[in-house]
Amino acid sequence: MNFEKDLHLESDRALLRPLQAHDLEQLQTIALDADTWRWNVTKITNTQDLQDWAQTAFTDRQLKRRYSFVILDKTTGRLAGSTSYGNISEADKRLEIGWTWIGKDFRGTGLNRHCKFLLLSYAFEVLQFERVELKTDVLNARSRQAMRKIGATEEGVLRSHTLMHDGRRRDTIYYSILKSEWPDIKATIFADLGSYSTHV
Repeated sequence: MNFEKDLHLESDRALLRPLQAHDLEQLQTIALDADTWRWNVTKITNTQDLQDWAQTAFTDRQLKRRYSFVILDKTTGRLAGSTSYGNISEADKRLEIGWTWIGKDFRGTGLNRHCKFLLLSYAFEVLQFERVELKTDVLNARSRQAMRKIGATEEGVLRSHTLMHDGRRRDTIYYSILKSEWPDIKATIFADLGSYSTHV
């Protein structure tokens, strides 16, 4: 994973590109919806929170800990949210897809499915990683269903795993997809999505 390059992943519906400071003005229109953060560790309630969130993302990229993208919905031309690669282990050929949030107008539209297709394709086909992990709050039924629908295997629950913004200790459930599973998943679950492109 090259943190120095600006990676763009694109399908006919979605464009993922690196988060930039100038994106915050447009992101603010969707980020200040309390429902967006119900299941997230982070909670953004004002402009300063959004700036702090972005600064953490920029710092994590500099430290090669997390690579954050903004999600552009090509059907509307609007930014829809953010997603990331993180917990990257080059030695183990493993990474996590997560830190994802999408504005309410874009939920249930298929946009997130396109994002996962792009991120999985790049991880397995370009980076040649062996394992992609995903995780969520065990109480987040919508997210769990979405992970199963993209072919991820449920692996188990880590109890009292994460402190949430409201003080609750979250049980976290892990999912994964392996490189050996990807060709079949791509040919069946994502068969309708066609091709994708990458450029830096």
